[in-house]
Amino acid sequence: MDIYTLDFETYYDQEFSLSKMTTEAYVRDPRFEVIGLAIKKNDKSTKYMNDPDQIKAVLERIDFSNAGIVAQNTMFDGAILSWRYNVKPKVWFDTMCMGRALHGVDQPASLRALSERYGIGEKGFEVLAAKGKRPADFTAEEAKKYGEYCIQDVELTYQLFKIMGAKFPRQELKLIHATLSMFIHPVLDLDIGMLEQHLEETRDRKDKLLVEAGVEDKKDLMSNPKFAGMLLELDVIPPMKISPTTGKETFAFAKNDEEFKALLEHEDDRVQTLVAARMGNKSTLEETRTERFIGIAKRGLLPGPIKYYAAHTGRWGGMDKINLQNLPSRGPNGKKLKKSIVAPEGHTIVEADSSQIEARVLAWFAGQNDLVDQFARGEDVYKYMASSIYNVAVEDVTKDQRFVGKTTILGAGYGMGAEKFGLQLKSFGFEVSEEEAKRIIIIYREANHKISKVWRDANYMVKNLAKNRAMSFGKKGVITVDAENQALIVPSGLRIYYPELYAEKSENGVEYTYKTRRMRSRIYGGKVIENVCQAIARCIIGEQMLRIGKKYQVALTVHDSILCCVPDADVPEARAFVEESMRWTPDWAEGLPVDCESGFGKSYGDCE
Repeated sequence: MDIYTLDFETYYDQEFSLSKMTTEAYVRDPRFEVIGLAIKKNDKSTKYMNDPDQIKAVLERIDFSNAGIVAQNTMFDGAILSWRYNVKPKVWFDTMCMGRALHGVDQPASLRALSERYGIGEKGFEVLAAKGKRPADFTAEEAKKYGEYCIQDVELTYQLFKIMGAKFPRQELKLIHATLSMFIHPVLDLDIGMLEQHLEETRDRKDKLLVEAGVEDKKDLMSNPKFAGMLLELDVIPPMKISPTTGKETFAFAKNDEEFKALLEHEDDRVQTLVAARMGNKSTLEETRTERFIGIAKRGLLPGPIKYYAAHTGRWGGMDKINLQNLPSRGPNGKKLKKSIVAPEGHTIVEADSSQIEARVLAWFAGQNDLVDQFARGEDVYKYMASSIYNVAVEDVTKDQRFVGKTTILGAGYGMGAEKFGLQLKSFGFEVSEEEAKRIIIIYREANHKISKVWRDANYMVKNLAKNRAMSFGKKGVITVDAENQALIVPSGLRIYYPELYAEKSENGVEYTYKTRRMRSRIYGGKVIENVCQAIARCIIGEQMLRIGKKYQVALTVHDSILCCVPDADVPEARAFVEESMRWTPDWAEGLPVDCESGFGKSYGDCE
């Protein structure tokens, strides 16, 4: 297979640039224009061209069906190739994705940073002010220098690919391709009519809240001092808090501030109305995201902007300012955005969601075999937990009791203490005393002593890792310790890094912290196990995604779910295949019982 390394240079000006626009909006904009292309075939010399007809002719002559394409930030260059030149290679590679996965998300993965890391040369700086210049605006000398700059970027990218590719796990290269394909080759559509209606309803709802509160100017409602004055006029003392950033007293008007939220149940209806109006108008995410969806709908299909290796544990993340990972599911218009994501004519969306995968991984990794067996038998582990908590028969567990059991299984599994657990339940509307929270935590730990032990093992491992001493812990062979690099090697072959890990004295005694890009972060046994379980779950879902991708194009991955877009006639077969794939585990996860729930529909919202 031939490998083509390339880099596009494109027109930009004061208002039209990637610094102000998303990749999707920029590449699809009528103002978009390629002003140069540097391309390298295998290890041959890099060629640069700035004539549009020549670029088009060169790309048309290449047989990309059996070729791989390498770029730095392939989401951008790949979008140009696909949307502007109809290029679809056998495989997409990306040195930025590779760098992020190999060295951790807290390490810079720019072309400059990676080139410096590997000592292959220094990335040059743009040799001229290209802002606002079309190809015809360049002098011959400027075009020559710009070409040299572009060629250098390609040469550096190619060298990085050779170096990193030699040690990059093959499965992960396939996942980079699958992730990029969700964006570069979009298959999902958007219902613009539904989106426009949703936007209008959202704005009307906010306006109604203002009218009900008797507020004429939204700016007054959003001003903390003026809003505080409105509360005082209603004989309510504004709640206050200490800012964690400044250390100074400030208004506690955030939606998660408990005293502020409590005002929604104030005895005075006027206070309730005023606070509801503030909360309803403060949140702009749904409105702005709907506006962005409408913009995309006007331009074409919905590219899936999913970021490969976005988190410390390797999980995917959202990007391009629409974050499909956290679309709302609750509230007055909960699923409207999900329902606006639709299959094209003649197709249906099939979705499968991995069931309780982190809880299953935790039980399996810790060797908590009784819990593993419960999962394997398909029993409702949340009900069984609730049964122990409330001392009632499993069949008599209420819906609310089951929810507490679920929160216990998912929350207490990583060493959560009683205080935090109580706050977590409170955030869901369940009031429990401190004593009750302690009792529930004790019940969980006594019932799952193997899980408690693996936290302690992980604590001991952290101490050893800080001293660059290796040891094993948890399920033998699944996680290995790379003491030299202060990292854990996960089944994919990549690492969870804890750089510059050492002990620090605190008010609570000795704590271990490691360096992140912005700060030092605390690490302890329960947090390590959480990282490990998330990483293992991600490895499994990644391999399941590749199995599905052999038969159906994966359109999107959201948390632990995978979406495909299939012809209407193929729905029964596709659903069965996707379910089968999502219940498969790799050889290294022998004995781990995984399961899934699936659905299908004309929209993403209909699949759930």
